[in-house]
Amino acid sequence: MKKADIFEFFRRLAEDNPHPETELESVNDYTLLVAVALSAQATDAGVNKATRALFATVDTPEKMVALGLDGLKQHIRTIGLFNTKAKNVIALSEALIADHGGQVPEDRDALEKLPGVGRKTANVVMNTAFGHETFAVDTHIFRVGNRTGLARGKTPSAVESVLERVVPQPFRLHAHHWLILHGRYICKARRPECWRCPVADLCAFRPKTPPPVQKAASA
Repeated sequence: MKKADIFEFFRRLAEDNPHPETELESVNDYTLLVAVALSAQATDAGVNKATRALFATVDTPEKMVALGLDGLKQHIRTIGLFNTKAKNVIALSEALIADHGGQVPEDRDALEKLPGVGRKTANVVMNTAFGHETFAVDTHIFRVGNRTGLARGKTPSAVESVLERVVPQPFRLHAHHWLILHGRYICKARRPECWRCPVADLCAFRPKTPPPVQKAASA
């Protein structure tokens, strides 16, 4: 995708949604970190449903450790891989207390050292909690980057590297949110809805998906 087309790509997404936000619910930096860690291979809606009651009372690492593994499992048992995720959340909470005074560090390398926290999770926290220009490449961004020609790569890290290089100002801060939402609601995995896509003419995907055939109204 050409430089001018990339600028126009993000300009249109920004015009359509000037203030994009994560759809994961949280009450502070710590609960955001936990929510993102829980969201791996799960939907944001499913995580939100499981964590609303949890975050109403458990909003610090100390409270999470006090809740304990079994107590946490009871809250998140509807989330995929909840046993492993519960162990990681307790472990990362203990690490935050031991190594960071109970605070979420504003440092990507430090975040990635926490149990159950990979680069994508660290990037989301750095962007959403601390306002850093990071690109958290999930399945949606990986698909959109490759399908549109915006950022092609064989791995999430390769796509991230391309995004780091090509995304222009003033769009860098919110770019990953726009791409996630675009992939979630328009550029869908099975059938992209090209007929209502605001950037279809800039996209390399061929052939474009036609609109669904409307059934004739019954007489």
